[in-house]
Amino acid sequence: MDALTLLHERSSMGKLNEPAPNAEQLGAIYQAALRAPDHKELRPWRFIEFSGEGRERLGELFAEAEFQEDPHAGDSVLDSARKKPLRAPMIIAVIAKVTPDIAKVPKMEQVISAGCAAHGILLAAHALGLGAMWRSGKYAFDPVVRKGLGLEDDDEVVAFIYLGTPAGRHKPLPEHRADDFVERWS
Repeated sequence: MDALTLLHERSSMGKLNEPAPNAEQLGAIYQAALRAPDHKELRPWRFIEFSGEGRERLGELFAEAEFQEDPHAGDSVLDSARKKPLRAPMIIAVIAKVTPDIAKVPKMEQVISAGCAAHGILLAAHALGLGAMWRSGKYAFDPVVRKGLGLEDDDEVVAFIYLGTPAGRHKPLPEHRADDFVERWS
């Protein structure tokens, strides 16, 4: 697959089954992530890989976040939170590992760099024939989850990327016209 085809055809895959990416595929995925733009070579990212029972541990962390938010949350709410990480055989949390007070590299730029690393993961997964879905949602910002993942005060969860083998069909890709988004100064 050439690069432009990859960029034009990548799409999110919400239904993912086993198997998860293998070691060789993960190596290629992480190499793609590590090519993200990186001002001052800070490498402002880290990745937490969840598979097997690790997904269940993440689900418990999500359930604890729900409980801390609402101690009266019912079993159905807590069970739903526990099951979210089980929607794919692997999840990679992309963390913006922010170095504060770096001259010429504000926090926002470091977070964007980590976002580019996340995008690299999505592109590499698609190129390898895998399915991927970028999810964030409230758990990415929840203090219980942040603490459970070992984040520092300035760090950010950029994405929970769900990975696996595509299940179901690809949704038709919407057509977008560049002219609807581009302002030209000539």
